[in-house]
Amino acid sequence: MNSALSRYATPFITGLFLVSLVSGVALFFHVGMGTFHEMHEILSMVLIVPFVLHVWKNWRSVVNYLKRAPMWIGLAVSLLVAVPFALPSSGSEGRSGPPQFAIAMTVLQSSVQDVAPIFGTDGAGLTAKLTAAGFTVTDPSESLMAVAEGSGQSVEAVAAALVAR
Repeated sequence: MNSALSRYATPFITGLFLVSLVSGVALFFHVGMGTFHEMHEILSMVLIVPFVLHVWKNWRSVVNYLKRAPMWIGLAVSLLVAVPFALPSSGSEGRSGPPQFAIAMTVLQSSVQDVAPIFGTDGAGLTAKLTAAGFTVTDPSESLMAVAEGSGQSVEAVAAALVAR
């Protein structure tokens, strides 16, 4: 391994872990959501590179750890506490996340004509707005998700078109 990479793997893991720690705690307490969300996601992905370099650099130690029970116990406990977060909540198809995401999903699963009053118009008016934004609306009873799919665009693009002035 290049000596520069070897020298910097652990310091970058430490630095990026601290950034992930601080941003994760802030997100947990709903502080600075706009500031920390993207930082946490992207820099957690960047953390993968120095982690891989660190494991590579310390491969012998990793193999020695894997020969002992504490590593396997730690990995098993970590997996056990993570699994419930990946399982669907009881009585629902899956986790909806924060309440505002659940509301957004409910709106996007609803028909054009049903959500039109939320945006101060009727089914025909919202159909015209979406058509002007480049979407194909075949029927106002069609869901906004179906409009996105039928238009070959994302639901985020539909949401952006809904709130555009």
